[in-house]
Amino acid sequence: MEKLNRRVGAIVGTLHAEYRQIMNRYFGTMEYFEGDARKICEQIVDELWDGDFYRTSLGHFNFFWMRDFGTVCQSLVNLGETDHVHHTLSWVLFQYQRAGDVTTCIDHAGNTFNAPARKGVDTLPWLLHCINVSNYPLNKMEHRFLEHMLRRYRKQFLTQDHGDLRTQHYAEMRDAVYYDRSAYAWSLVGRMAQCVQDLGLSGFPFQPDYYRQVLLDHYWTGDYFKADFVHDEFSSECALMPFFLGVIDDKEKAGKTFDYITKAGLNSLYPLQYGENAYTFKYRFGMGRWLMNNYTGTTIWTWHGTFYLHLLKKYKRPEYQQQYDNFATMIERHGTYPELVNADGSWYKSPIYRSDPGMVWAALFLEL
Repeated sequence: MEKLNRRVGAIVGTLHAEYRQIMNRYFGTMEYFEGDARKICEQIVDELWDGDFYRTSLGHFNFFWMRDFGTVCQSLVNLGETDHVHHTLSWVLFQYQRAGDVTTCIDHAGNTFNAPARKGVDTLPWLLHCINVSNYPLNKMEHRFLEHMLRRYRKQFLTQDHGDLRTQHYAEMRDAVYYDRSAYAWSLVGRMAQCVQDLGLSGFPFQPDYYRQVLLDHYWTGDYFKADFVHDEFSSECALMPFFLGVIDDKEKAGKTFDYITKAGLNSLYPLQYGENAYTFKYRFGMGRWLMNNYTGTTIWTWHGTFYLHLLKKYKRPEYQQQYDNFATMIERHGTYPELVNADGSWYKSPIYRSDPGMVWAALFLEL
């Protein structure tokens, strides 16, 4: 009976998410904020705290996404929100233990589910990353649960001998696309391997250095980390995440990546265009050319823009201030923190989807 209830809850959560997405496209309204870019972001982050967890947006993503929270967790800690971060993790771990699984999303009722429909290769890595960077005090039950999840993760996603990613379909940051073992996925597994060591967990015997070497040997093109094992194209999350998570800390390679971004004009209006040659990849049903055209193509994604800004600042690049100012101009133009905008800076809309406002990613900008 409990297993049936969990399955029903997952279906309810997924349907709720899809319903809000469609309603937002045709009937949704947006809240506009006064002030400069920092004031706008401060108001958004404050509104996204709901008492138990940080919602992902002020639009249709009104529930918890592990991936999105994972990317902003350290920023929230550095902004002085450790208590809220720990409360979020406590609530999340309780829901995961109750469901017996780690999923991408959790709604307000505690229903756990994966969106878009497939298990995420990055969900458990982002959870462990959050626990690690926030110094969350795991209790014994949580500790045992995570070790059980690590063993399950190995069985589902990795080869048993070396811990290599299996060739299979799963959800990740660019969830519209079916990658073949993306550089992003390797980066997340590498980061998880480091977190396992830092947190003293068992159930994952593979070493962080192994994943770093795979990226260097098989994904570095000389200008950037390519999208996946079989495609040499540039994709922002794959090019930047190895550096953002510290799996790769190489000033020269980071510099070559930044130079490529500028040469290709991917930062010419606002940082940062998602990628190039978008339709080289295979897309999920409903997320490709006809219903969500250019969703992850030449569109400018604020998520990647903030990863980029953080790295420009870390490596003391001369273009940092101008790119920061450009990004701030985008926020002020729209009076909110958009999920993505078109290449000309206008709000992204497609037949079934409209870009969401008020993203929790604003915390990344506030930390700069």
